Amino acid sequence: MTAIFNPTGLATVPPVPRPAPPAADPAPAAPEPVVPTAVGPVGPVLELPGTPGAALVPVTCSGRPVGAFVLADGRVRYRRVVDPDQLVAAATGAFAVAALTAAVALWSRRRPPAVGTVTMGPGGWLSLRGASIPRPRPDDRPWWARLLRAHPLPR
Repeated sequence: MTAIFNPTGLATVPPVPRPAPPAADPAPAAPEPVVPTAVGPVGPVLELPGTPGAALVPVTCSGRPVGAFVLADGRVRYRRVVDPDQLVAAATGAFAVAALTAAVALWSRRRPPAVGTVTMGPGGWLSLRGASIPRPRPDDRPWWARLLRAHPLPR
């Protein structure tokens, strides 16, 4: 029952009468073929031809197919549909990462020039900016000779 408030007081509305269900026939008729209809994200069950009974139930998301349930040999398996947009996006991302890695590798292997800027100083001497100091010759003297700053005699 539904209650409706009005200025004269509480009024009740009787429920709408429902039609009686049809009487069951004593002789059952042949079953009518069921037409598959898609309801919601799961599509209709599609019977696949073949000796072992198999069925396919497509699954959609926002109107796009995302996969299907395959019912065969008493097992239910889900098979994902490959989305071409996702495949292109993944390939583009992989290419971008590979290109960035190669660029960083090439940049890190590049050596700076051996001599920096060469300029002429006052009086005609050359100024080398950024030039590294040459390595000293290896010192083969014993520790006590280095401590005493002793050098071998010329021969």
